[in-house]
Amino acid sequence: MKMKVQLQILGCLLATGILSGCSKNPVTGKKEIIFMSEDKEKALGAESHPSVVASMGLYDDKNLTAFINEKGKAMGKISHRPEVTYQFFIVDSPVVNAFAVPGGYVYFTRGIMAHFNNEAEFAGVLGHEIGHIAARHSASQQTKQVFTQGVLLAGSVLSPTFRSMADQASQGLGLLLLKYSRDHESQSDELGVEYSSKIGYDAHQMADFFGTLKKISAKSGANIPTFQSTHPDPGNRQVTVEKLATGYQSAHQAKYNVNRDSYLRKIEGLIYGIDPKQGFVEGGQFYHPELKFQFPVPADWQSENTPAQFQMASKDGKAMMLFTLAEGKSLDEAAQAVIKNYSLQVSENNKVTINGNPAIAMVATQVAQGQTAAAANAAQVASWLIQYNGSIYAIHGVAASADFGANFNQFKSVAQGFKALTDPSKLNRQPERIHIKTVQNAGTLREALKANNMPDNKLDDLSILNGMELTAKVEKGMLIKTLGN
Repeated sequence: MKMKVQLQILGCLLATGILSGCSKNPVTGKKEIIFMSEDKEKALGAESHPSVVASMGLYDDKNLTAFINEKGKAMGKISHRPEVTYQFFIVDSPVVNAFAVPGGYVYFTRGIMAHFNNEAEFAGVLGHEIGHIAARHSASQQTKQVFTQGVLLAGSVLSPTFRSMADQASQGLGLLLLKYSRDHESQSDELGVEYSSKIGYDAHQMADFFGTLKKISAKSGANIPTFQSTHPDPGNRQVTVEKLATGYQSAHQAKYNVNRDSYLRKIEGLIYGIDPKQGFVEGGQFYHPELKFQFPVPADWQSENTPAQFQMASKDGKAMMLFTLAEGKSLDEAAQAVIKNYSLQVSENNKVTINGNPAIAMVATQVAQGQTAAAANAAQVASWLIQYNGSIYAIHGVAASADFGANFNQFKSVAQGFKALTDPSKLNRQPERIHIKTVQNAGTLREALKANNMPDNKLDDLSILNGMELTAKVEKGMLIKTLGN
């Protein structure tokens, strides 16, 4: 019965022209059923861009941004969709990631820029991302979702019960959480080899970068690069890309560049890891030096910080907390905005004071459309709106009704721990930056790093950053990455 209904719906869509006929894929030349028009792709990209910037922020490095735009536009011209207006950005995130959205928007995190060791590695990943746009993978994936009514999310620390609240705080980013199919990833790897080679780079270096990504994933305690989670591995990509690069160069004899030293000089001073001014977790506290506040983070909770919000969740996924800037010019306005935006039915609403700051404390139930507050899977929300230094901040604790009581005191403890940050050692914390040094004596990478006063606890990170083992040989005059303030 269900199959029959689905076929009838598809027939109606075809009859009414909602399926705009078969579109020809720009890369393969094959005909495909695509719901999303090219104009819609452009509109989606334009709509998503402000959300990306709000969520991650842009990294302020004019020279590096000019470099990725120069190479990106050159590659766009030789791609299968040269008519697209491609735009390239570095976002202010330490996560190792690159992603593209429809309409020609391509983003690199400063985290991935820090891990490239030459222009050719960058060009390979650039070609991979432009390949997604050129082959219209987002449009194709969206069409498949309409058929299957499936939505794939990646990288969330939240369980599905609470995801709706976090999603409302970062609207427009759903497109970035879409996992491409293995076929799409394989095709984009092929295009990465082709496009980077066409603008003169050695695509063997793209294969080497997959090795760097594997090392980041394998390192205990390190962040698993989002590039790995949102770009599923269809087998041994490093080996596959190596073969593709060899095949391309055999068929197209030419000089292919690596440009190691020129790239390393471009990233001198690049911030590595967490930028303290955006907030950081240390010793069970979240500190925000620029906004001058702090609050506790429960032991063993996972956390994620972006310019737009700070969220954390218990390891069992039964409780989460969200900290963000509230809407409204007064506490009462902010409370009404929270109630409206999160579809809350309030059971308690009290004016309180938190460490000398006027606040409102509320307890409510989040009611989804068509659901009653008494529903077994309804989420309960404890919210604190705190007026501090001319702004109003919201702290929300969320749990399913069955788990809310057990977590309420934890939520309350975090909210009541919000206070002014006065510790100079936290207020004046400086970020680590990449510094490029010249090797003074031939030897191993370890010896060269130790000669530059790198501490033992940084050597593994620096091995990955430099794309070589600590036992690898380095020559006098060679450039390497070091870390410092």
